[in-house]
Amino acid sequence: MKHKYIYLVLSMLLVFLCKTKADIRLPKLVSNGMILQRNTNVTIWGFASPRENIRITFLNKTYRTIADTNGKWQLNLDPLSAGGPYNMTIKGNNSIQLSNILIGDVWVCSGQSNMEFLMERVKDKYAYIIANANNNYIRQFWVKPYANFQGTQEDVDAKSIGWTAADPQTVLHFTAVGYFFAKELYDKYKIPVGIINSSLGGTPVESWLSSDALKQFPDLDSIYQKYDDTAFTNSLQRKENQLVRKWNRMLLSEDKGLHEIPKWYEKNYQPDGWRNIEIPDYYIDMKRSDSSGVFWYRKEIILPASIKNKTAIIRLGNIDVSDSTYINGINVGYTLSRYTPRIYTIPSGLLTEGKNIITVRVVKTKNAGGFIIDKPYQLEIGKDVYPLSGEWQYKVGVRLPKSPSTTAVSHGPGGLYNAMIAPLINYEIKGILWYQGEGNTDNPKPYYKWFTTLIKDWRTKWKNDSLPFLYVQISAYGHPGIEPVESNWAQVREAQLKTLQLPNTGMAVTTDIGEWNDVHPLNKWDVGKRLFLAAEKTAYHKNTIVFSGPIYHSMHISGDSIIIDFINIGSGLISKDADTLKQFAIAGTDGKYIWAHAFIKEHKVYVWNENISHPASVRYAWANTPLGSNLFNKEGLPASPFSTDKKDDPSL
Repeated sequence: MKHKYIYLVLSMLLVFLCKTKADIRLPKLVSNGMILQRNTNVTIWGFASPRENIRITFLNKTYRTIADTNGKWQLNLDPLSAGGPYNMTIKGNNSIQLSNILIGDVWVCSGQSNMEFLMERVKDKYAYIIANANNNYIRQFWVKPYANFQGTQEDVDAKSIGWTAADPQTVLHFTAVGYFFAKELYDKYKIPVGIINSSLGGTPVESWLSSDALKQFPDLDSIYQKYDDTAFTNSLQRKENQLVRKWNRMLLSEDKGLHEIPKWYEKNYQPDGWRNIEIPDYYIDMKRSDSSGVFWYRKEIILPASIKNKTAIIRLGNIDVSDSTYINGINVGYTLSRYTPRIYTIPSGLLTEGKNIITVRVVKTKNAGGFIIDKPYQLEIGKDVYPLSGEWQYKVGVRLPKSPSTTAVSHGPGGLYNAMIAPLINYEIKGILWYQGEGNTDNPKPYYKWFTTLIKDWRTKWKNDSLPFLYVQISAYGHPGIEPVESNWAQVREAQLKTLQLPNTGMAVTTDIGEWNDVHPLNKWDVGKRLFLAAEKTAYHKNTIVFSGPIYHSMHISGDSIIIDFINIGSGLISKDADTLKQFAIAGTDGKYIWAHAFIKEHKVYVWNENISHPASVRYAWANTPLGSNLFNKEGLPASPFSTDKKDDPSL
């Protein structure tokens, strides 16, 4: 009996030990449909039981390794040529079959909202391209945004979306800049292109620094250490969220437009006490310090009988900050962000012959808001367009103090690196595409040091000191100035320009394709093209290609003029619009800038002003929005903004 008992215990123990053996598992990046980097030793890695034997079979070759005492394992595949699709078998205690694998070039796309910006946002502008986006050889892996201050993660968030091939539906969720870059690359080289979209809107550069890099900057490192205390961050966010929820409840409970009978958007409502206003008008009623809250807008429009039973589209530009839009008492759409164009479909039959009522409920969170100017405001019914700009009426639903400020904990130093970049490091890539900088315009001085540190640090982490790092110089944004002024945006651009001193970097200049009233300009195709030109030089070694617009090189003073030399002039310097050169400013020894005359002669630019006899320095396109900057090379690429003033040099 005793022997039977011992046998039973041993049997149960054996079963338990067998069951506790972990199956091999893979990170989300290593999955069906992945694109592996060609022409290099690709790493495949994963997790298993300690000391478990791992075998990978790929392209008729078998690779073997053993998991370490922590159950981690990795091995390198031999360099591979572009092609596919292929299958891969991974065996340990269990077996995993991966299919539809391609070999090509992989690029990490990172930064803030202009990289996060999806093709969905430009589906009108690039309708033809999207309709023809059937390409199994362009694929995206989307990393779900998430911050972690407790150390680096081994894998991306579980809700990340795996490798997805481009088609007219899936491409809407691709990063627009990344997709257009990939399209240019595929169209020329006909190789598979993988883009890993790991970006998050509003983030400053320090969010993407590793803890190792942060140690070089004590102020940043102290914040990182503070955010490591989850009790602190949870308490902070809980208090702030309570204030925001209270504010939002007041919006709903005190808005007269939602509580009067009939409600202000209903078809049978008769307006009373509304005031006239010209739309678009961003600065409505800004004389009051409490101009946050709910503001209602209303417009009557008379339509002909021909519109009967037709589907229509209403375009209401961009609205700061959120809106709910009603047509004849029916809600046709709502949007929560000021950066998203308002394009709403009106169902067939909702519009009628004769009078129609458009009502827009706008929530303003700060002491500014409304309808952003220089955007489209119109009703489209078939081929007929009915302008909506002009006279509207408005009425205040409720006035409130501006909404409570919140701390963007997820944007703190290091958190996004830990959760969104560290899990990618084992994956071999061709290079990095970066679009960020707007998030540092409030404090541009440290940007050069932080940004160059990030590039060096990421290269160290990927164990590739020459890893191509291509980035977009931030575009134009903000009210155009009348006179030369100081500019935080220009300082960030100067820091980005100076970053070209690092080897194997490339920069796409975009000041000519920005939108002064939108931090997210819609023209993302040219951005992708210009990044691809930079890639041609840095990653594909096409040394004869003109890959950049003119870049400031040096200056010398000749009498009352300053003569500027450039590199990357291509076939020569031109004024794009054949007009005189604009956006050049000159200063004497007092450092006070005034507009200058400028002309091109023998591949140089001569700058002067008759009121300055002893010139000292020049600035070009030195403004948030350098309206009219027109120095290009003959290949059609714009010159980068620059300053010859030593005090503007971020590297000193």
